[in-house]
Amino acid sequence: MTRPGEGRGAGAGGETRIWVVDRVAKPLAVLVADDDGRGADVPLARLPAGVREGSVLRVPHSDGEPQWDGAEVDDELHQTRLNEAEAALDRLRRRDPGGDITL
Repeated sequence: MTRPGEGRGAGAGGETRIWVVDRVAKPLAVLVADDDGRGADVPLARLPAGVREGSVLRVPHSDGEPQWDGAEVDDELHQTRLNEAEAALDRLRRRDPGGDITL
């Protein structure tokens, strides 16, 4: 799903893609691209201050390559995703009859 500011043509001279911080193992952060699942190990020093596991980043790309120094934390998208995940869990809980599984 393309969100405002994502995809080709977003931003001057390139595109903006969404990356999520999978884990932090100082001095690196392991990020996963939202659209294709590609992973990247990025020095924390190149990312915005305060980046932590689960942070959602909007990263400009030039010639298909991420420009980490221009990354911005998207707290609004992060919160939206948390809300969607919580709603999905609530739906699953309502369908769960409870009790032990018998085979």
